[in-house]
Amino acid sequence: MNGVSSSIRASIVGAVLLTATAATAQVQVRYVAPEHFTDAENRRGSGLTLRATLSEMTRILEQLGQAHLRPGESLELTVLDIDLAGFERSAASSLQGLRIVNDVTPPRIRLAYALRRRGRIVSQGEESISDINFLLNFNSRLSTGGLYYERAVLKEWFAKRFPT
Repeated sequence: MNGVSSSIRASIVGAVLLTATAATAQVQVRYVAPEHFTDAENRRGSGLTLRATLSEMTRILEQLGQAHLRPGESLELTVLDIDLAGFERSAASSLQGLRIVNDVTPPRIRLAYALRRRGRIVSQGEESISDINFLLNFNSRLSTGGLYYERAVLKEWFAKRFPT
């Protein structure tokens, strides 16, 4: 009898997990010509590679989408350009890979999006996401992982565009 109840419990748990997975929000991220992005990699050889930047950006966008979308919604994001906060230090410097960030070098991310609910597009558009006051609004508690400034402006955009 105990073996039967265990298998029934396992079946119920499996069905619940399958239902929860089907109902969660889905985020799909793609990049158009990332090799031509304004500033998505350290071109002087000692900072973030393009692959690392895109990987981290995908992780950020997926996490924010999961946090801000409702179950059953899906979001298609097409990243058209990335301009990371700051600028690369001169190649003549001994501190290669260093990015100088100041108030006139905000992150800029240009993307197109389509939000679907039950398969129908309910919102779509193309936007440039940036915040000239990014250093004033920056919260150091969010600074885990890479691309902190980009994460902060994207978090603000998700909150405005997809309020929960």
